[in-house]
Amino acid sequence: MLCLFGASGSGKSQFLRALVDLELHQGAVFLQDVEQQQMLANLWRRKVAYLPAESGWWAVRVGQHFATQPSSDALASLGLEEAILAREVDGISSGERQRLGLLRLLVQRPQVILLDEPSANLDPDSTLKMEQVIRAYLHEAQAAAIWVSHDPLQRERIADRSMEMPLMQREGAA
Repeated sequence: MLCLFGASGSGKSQFLRALVDLELHQGAVFLQDVEQQQMLANLWRRKVAYLPAESGWWAVRVGQHFATQPSSDALASLGLEEAILAREVDGISSGERQRLGLLRLLVQRPQVILLDEPSANLDPDSTLKMEQVIRAYLHEAQAAAIWVSHDPLQRERIADRSMEMPLMQREGAA
């Protein structure tokens, strides 16, 4: 797992969005010798999945966001109970949303996961559980991940490699 870090505004989120084909970019992105532009966008995004800092929620109830309901074991691995699936999205915390967003992403079985500060809204225990779930998924699925984290202790725990994004001067900036 590669951990990406750098100052706010250095382009970490924009970089992840370019990799998942949600942001216009220059250059080429490849997955197993296939260029991003040679694959339909929806197929690319199934193989290269992105968990933004704040997951999108469009239906009223949590369970309506899952094509396949997560197992009670999957929910428990992140400290969640099955009853949360029947709750209204507006009635759950940002940390619960983030953990549920991760489950929603993992049921797609992507080959690459791009994680934009996935544990930013989590307490320490939930953070460790999320790290364990992601590590286990990467091992079991032989998948890869890029994880954006500002926490140096977290990077020490989870990263195989770390990379700092330098703060780039943007066009038009003084």
